[in-house]
Amino acid sequence: WTEAAELGSIDAHFDLGNAYRQGHGVQQDKAKAVEFYAKAAMQGHVLSRSHLGCFEIEKGDYGRAVKHYLISAKMGYEGALEMIKNMFTEGFATKGQYAEALKGYQNAVEEMKSH
Repeated sequence: WTEAAELGSIDAHFDLGNAYRQGHGVQQDKAKAVEFYAKAAMQGHVLSRSHLGCFEIEKGDYGRAVKHYLISAKMGYEGALEMIKNMFTEGFATKGQYAEALKGYQNAVEEMKSH
């Protein structure tokens, strides 16, 4: 995966993030996992973006987590929409943020249907 990541593969960055997060084949290193997820997320990898939200929750930075989940939801990832919904019901996201995520998710799904 390392060579593929160096050649610019978004999926390889995601896979390396998973490997470092879980310690599969490499020493577990959450900082490196975040680094690889961030590289993939910046290129539009929706699950990487959502995983960054999970790391922010672990750190207690719910505001940053919501931002990552909003981006993922607007890209059509239902899991991110559910995370924002849960954060809203637990008081960590606003009604407006949940509404924005829902609208963005619905728009993404409609866009995908039209292609």
